[in-house]
Amino acid sequence: MKNGQEQARTFEASLEALEQIVQQLEGGDLSLEKSLELFEQGIRLSRECQERLSQAERRIEVLMRDNQGRPVATTYNETNQTNENGATENENGV
Repeated sequence: MKNGQEQARTFEASLEALEQIVQQLEGGDLSLEKSLELFEQGIRLSRECQERLSQAERRIEVLMRDNQGRPVATTYNETNQTNENGATENENGV
């Protein structure tokens, strides 16, 4: 793919391409040149995925600030969910 097409890929598409490269490299049936080429592509995809994750994390941090710009820390609990009014309720609706 050309650089413009690589940038247009979604995170999921980049991750899938990286997984395919790993499978090919693990197969061990490639020439040294092909292995190096795939390794370089894998490194680029890995960095691209990491950058996208970092961008998402920064966006979440901005969204998780209060009206005065201070970070709001909350504990994530799978059994608790926030209802429409912003109140927390558990699986039993309490």
